[in-house]
Amino acid sequence: MRPLKAEPRYMRPKAPRPPHRDWAPSRLAFRLERMWLTPTIRALTRIGAPIFVVTLGVGLWLGDEGRRADLMQWVDDMKLQIQNRPEFRVAEMKIDGASPEVQDAVRAMLPVELPASRFAIDLSAYHDAIKRLDAVKDVALVVRSDALEVRVTERDPVILWRTPNGIEMLDESGHRTASLTRRDARPDLPLIAGEGADAAVPEALEILAAAKPLLPKMRGLVRMGERRWDIALEGDRMVMLPEKNPVRAVERVLALDASDDLLSRDFTRIDLREADRPTVRLSGYALEQFQVITGQIPAPKKTNAKATP
Repeated sequence: MRPLKAEPRYMRPKAPRPPHRDWAPSRLAFRLERMWLTPTIRALTRIGAPIFVVTLGVGLWLGDEGRRADLMQWVDDMKLQIQNRPEFRVAEMKIDGASPEVQDAVRAMLPVELPASRFAIDLSAYHDAIKRLDAVKDVALVVRSDALEVRVTERDPVILWRTPNGIEMLDESGHRTASLTRRDARPDLPLIAGEGADAAVPEALEILAAAKPLLPKMRGLVRMGERRWDIALEGDRMVMLPEKNPVRAVERVLALDASDDLLSRDFTRIDLREADRPTVRLSGYALEQFQVITGQIPAPKKTNAKATP
C-alpha cells in the first residue's frame, strides 16, 4: 500500500479561538486602585497600620499589672546602674572666692554626702540655695572630672547700718552681707542710721565721698523720714541736708568752712534744707554771747565773791 500523504497545512481545520476577554477593570477594582493612589491612604496603609498593630500589641502586653511592675523595676535598675558608673561620680568639692564662713555654709547646704553620683545633685536648686546667702553676690557651679567646682563672688561691705536690732553690713547696692555685734569690729566702714537708710545707700556713698574732709569729725549719716540725710558730727552737732542735691549742699558747707571756719563755731544745727537761706542754730552759751555782743541783752554782771575766813 502506498503511504498516506499528510494533508497540506492550509487544508487542516483551524483550532477554535478562545472567547474574547474584556481587560477593563471592574468598578470595585477601579475604585480600590483610585484609593490606593491617594497619598493619605498609602500613608495610613504603610505607616499607620504597622504603628497601630505594634501599639495594640504593646498595650495588650502592658495590660498585665505584673508585667508593668517588672518593666518599671528593670528601667529603675538600668537607670541606677548608669548613674552609679565611676565616670559619673563626684568625689570632692572645690570652693573658690569664698571666706571660711561662706565655705562652711556652702558645704553644709550640699544635699548629699560625697562621694555621690552627679545625677543625685540638683545643680539648679543648689545654685539657687547658695545665691540666697546674704554674703553671696553670684555663684557658678561646674562639674569637672570627679570634682564639683563652686566659684563664689562675695558682696563687699562698704557701709554699716545701725538698726534697732543691731548693726548690719551692706554692700554698694544696700544689700545685707552680714551682722555685727560691735561698731568697733569694722572701724574702717562709715555708719548710717535711720529707717529706710539701706534703700538709699548709693546716695549716702555719694555724700560721704563729697564730705571726705569732714570724716574725722563725722559720726555718720542719719536718714530722716526716708527722704533726706543729716550729717551727724561730734559734739551732738548736725548738718541738715536738703532732699534734692545733697552733694551740692555738702560742697557749700565745705566752702563756708574754708572761708569762715564755719564748722569750728559753737553751733548745734546747720540747716541747708532751703538753698537760698541756710540757717545756723547756735548753742545756748554761744547764743547768749551773740546777744550780748549785738546789744540784745545786757552783759552779765561780775560778782566778787568774798573770801571766807
